[in-house]
Amino acid sequence: MPRICDYEGSRYRTDFWEGQKREYEDHVERIALQKLLPPSGERLIEIGAGFGRLADLYQGYQQIVLTDYARTQLEEARAYLGDDDRFTYVVADVYQLPFVDNLFDALTMVRVMHHLADVPAALTELHRIIAPTGTAIIEHASKFHLKSLLRWALCRQKWNPFDHTPLEFVELNFDFHPAWMRRQFVAAGFQINNIRTVSHYRLDLLKRLLPTSWLVTLDRLAQPTGNWWQLTPSVFLQARPQKTGGTPPPGFFRCPKCHSADLLRQASPPEFSQGDLLICQCCQCRWTFKNGIYNFKTPLLV
Repeated sequence: MPRICDYEGSRYRTDFWEGQKREYEDHVERIALQKLLPPSGERLIEIGAGFGRLADLYQGYQQIVLTDYARTQLEEARAYLGDDDRFTYVVADVYQLPFVDNLFDALTMVRVMHHLADVPAALTELHRIIAPTGTAIIEHASKFHLKSLLRWALCRQKWNPFDHTPLEFVELNFDFHPAWMRRQFVAAGFQINNIRTVSHYRLDLLKRLLPTSWLVTLDRLAQPTGNWWQLTPSVFLQARPQKTGGTPPPGFFRCPKCHSADLLRQASPPEFSQGDLLICQCCQCRWTFKNGIYNFKTPLLV
């Protein structure tokens, strides 16, 4: 299995977002997502939802599935979003998602790709769970942006931004060349329909000198140029799967181990600390549902 970045127990919400002067980044990412995502639909999934920062943008969907590899992130998301029965919380591995084929008519993944050691494997799995008529909005960090080009030209960085090889600048943190990433989407069976470049003005000096509202407005105007060139640290792709097929097979979840959708829900007695069980009738793996969160990351030992 590929290496996995795990945010379990981290204080991502407060250490990275709230009070960390990232209002500009939050606003411009929301703009890109709103422009690319269909406003309504039946079922949407966000991969790597964290504490639910972007969940308010999905109000037009009947069911919203928030996934993350870290249970503690989804616990915070439940507290952050309050009681809303449209939300389903699932601890899951992006390389082995616990959902049947063709299940979702919309999919989002923001600030996750840069942690993935095996992009082709992840995109193949995303392609599997999205419906043939669905829309995927996926963001990736780019190595080919103006700041990196300038640093390279001035011999202030060793790596070449024109090189298409993914750059792991620290462990499990990758920057990707936009052309390389587009090839991975096509190889996985996606057709890219729209590209928006984001965070054109992500410079501390500009953020200190200019009001956030000005920078957000300028970024909003510049984002559509992503269809012609990509020179920003963040790139949003709108893609649709190139596949045929109709409705998803019966069921909703499938076992990440054996891929069977035959899961039997079993209520547990109050003294059972793990919560209710979902037992795979094929391989007998036991997955848990506790405090409103499904856990498909690690099965219970039989």
